[in-house]
Amino acid sequence: QVQLVESGGGLVQAGGSLRLSCAASGRSFDSYAMGWFRQALGKEREFVAAISRNGQGTSFAESVKGRFTISRDNAENSVSLQLASLKPEDTAVYVCAADRTRSADRATSIKAYYNYWGQGTQVTVSS
Repeated sequence: QVQLVESGGGLVQAGGSLRLSCAASGRSFDSYAMGWFRQALGKEREFVAAISRNGQGTSFAESVKGRFTISRDNAENSVSLQLASLKPEDTAVYVCAADRTRSADRATSIKAYYNYWGQGTQVTVSS
């Protein structure tokens, strides 16, 4: 398995930017596609972004497309989410997840495909 620990959350004003990181330990990091999900208070966990094992495939939720970017650094066993033009509705706990797919290209938005989950980091966007 892989252990995932998120960091970088905090309080930011609307329109601001933030960078979240997810550090992985355990099995080789390049064996996993990686995703970010978020869960606002009282809401279901929703997909945000994902990146394939080889880093070439990415996907984004429509609500964040054009504002967020995802990247990975296999040498550092980490995946990052860059959040820009933040809105109050982006406020949530952001959680990273690992998909043990054998596909080099898969970057799925389907929650059930992810096998391992971190504990999350809080992002709060003030208005």
